[in-house]
Amino acid sequence: MKRISIYLYTCLFLGLITTACKKTLIENPKSGLTPAFFTTTQGFQAGLTAAYAGFRTIWGPDTYFEMTVPGTDEFIAGNDGNNGMVKYNSNFNTSDGTVATIWKNCYTYINTCNGLIDNAPAGIDEATKTSTIAEAKFLRANYYFVLVQSWGDVTLNKTFQATPTTSATRAKMADVYDFIIQDLKDAIAVLPAGPLTSGVLPGKATKAAAMHVLAKVYLTRAGSSAKQADDYKNAYTIATDLINNVAPAAGLRLQQDFGSVFAEGNEANSEILWTVQHTPTLAYNGSPKQDNREPDNLLCHLFAPKYEVQPGMQRSTLYGRPYIRAVPTHWLTDTVFSERVNDQRYKKTFQTVWLCNNAASVPTWPNPLPAGAPASASPGAPKFTVGDTAIWMPGYEMTASQIAGYRYQVIPPSKYSIALSPAMIKYFDTKRPDQNSPSIRPIIIYRLAETYLIAAEALFMDGRAGDAVQYINAVRERAAFPSGNPGAMDITADKLTLDFILDERSRELCGELMRWMDLARTGKLLERVKLHNTDGRNNIKPFHVLRPIPQTQIDATITGTPYPQNPGW
Repeated sequence: MKRISIYLYTCLFLGLITTACKKTLIENPKSGLTPAFFTTTQGFQAGLTAAYAGFRTIWGPDTYFEMTVPGTDEFIAGNDGNNGMVKYNSNFNTSDGTVATIWKNCYTYINTCNGLIDNAPAGIDEATKTSTIAEAKFLRANYYFVLVQSWGDVTLNKTFQATPTTSATRAKMADVYDFIIQDLKDAIAVLPAGPLTSGVLPGKATKAAAMHVLAKVYLTRAGSSAKQADDYKNAYTIATDLINNVAPAAGLRLQQDFGSVFAEGNEANSEILWTVQHTPTLAYNGSPKQDNREPDNLLCHLFAPKYEVQPGMQRSTLYGRPYIRAVPTHWLTDTVFSERVNDQRYKKTFQTVWLCNNAASVPTWPNPLPAGAPASASPGAPKFTVGDTAIWMPGYEMTASQIAGYRYQVIPPSKYSIALSPAMIKYFDTKRPDQNSPSIRPIIIYRLAETYLIAAEALFMDGRAGDAVQYINAVRERAAFPSGNPGAMDITADKLTLDFILDERSRELCGELMRWMDLARTGKLLERVKLHNTDGRNNIKPFHVLRPIPQTQIDATITGTPYPQNPGW
């Protein structure tokens, strides 16, 4: 996907409903877009570029992250987390800026997609026109899927709006799902097979990605009030077709090693179905203080704990800037990942060791030496040096006398805090130009391992646990590579429950910006937050299964029927 002028085109499209972006580029700004803009070849390409770029406002900043990762059974708020939304307390209300940002961004870029679909240039070749419209429908479906999962009934804009409007209504969730499904079916019929297909640029929409989303849409609708009798069947039929037929033909398969899926520089591996591309261009991916623009990809920082104030440590590019937005629950680290002999995913998901990088703050041995100190300890001598271990989180409890035998800081689970806990490493970026920069790594949105889990869940919910097991076991067997026993990871149908599937999704997908949706889809949000989330267990209420309609939307609807709020808000 071309990256030039993405910021320019984003500004133009945001101008439909917001004030103009501040710019450093020399350009001819527009206050709004008209159908004529899309009817030129340049405008048509610009619109598609902007439609893709819009996902960088969702997957990357800390807004959608806050809506999907903390406040679940997997993560609580870190030292600098959103104390209202993720704790479900009174600070989370209809004026919350996080939900308002995602709402606004989705509708901004839905309108961009509508402009492409409605106003293709007459002189463009038919193949380009058809493929561009298919891509726009794939993207539009994804924006609406974000909306319907978070808010339920939402406004359904099917056509391009060239001017702002002061009236709006909420469509039934069933109608929104029908619209999403039709968009994805239309896209599947046209898009290239997969991201490894010749000529497909990174981040482009493909048939494989659209099939994955469609299967997930059916699965999600099946857990809602808009459910249809054949939703589970449709979900597993599409997911298994992708796994067994479309993916192999397109060169897609599970990576042999779970650790390689998120390895830096390997974001285009055989398991990846769709990524959101990020850019090193500072005009878009700037610092928080630069023109008041939000950085692109902050995920490399959001899981980083406050390691830099510990003895022997300082902030570094290797370990990230400690935004500390989320830390794992004890349930996630101690229970979900309790099996660490055959299942290798814990050590490939979390960082538990930090090496000394600051000689100036290395502690020295006291005089007299503490009981249990190693024989080589000497009063006044440094406990360790640069390059040695400075912090170790063993993942199990140790006595004080055992800990005293180590030169470095040992932090067992009982000593985890909202400032210092194991760090989820899937988004770490060690190649940033400096320690404070956002990441330019592509963000993996959909991958084939989740397709297997979608198939398993849909089959199980349709009463076919025996058929579901093979898809669960395929993911679990892969998790044993290289030093575990794949056969020991297999389960039988009698062990399969919805809770087990959710636990398996945590082991495989934790931190991948979908957990809140998983719990809401399965009706487990309240139950699991109450069981495992110390932040929200006493605050969460039934109405929290939907997000509040942003007050900005309600206040802006001044013509016709007032815009309705979700129940309880």
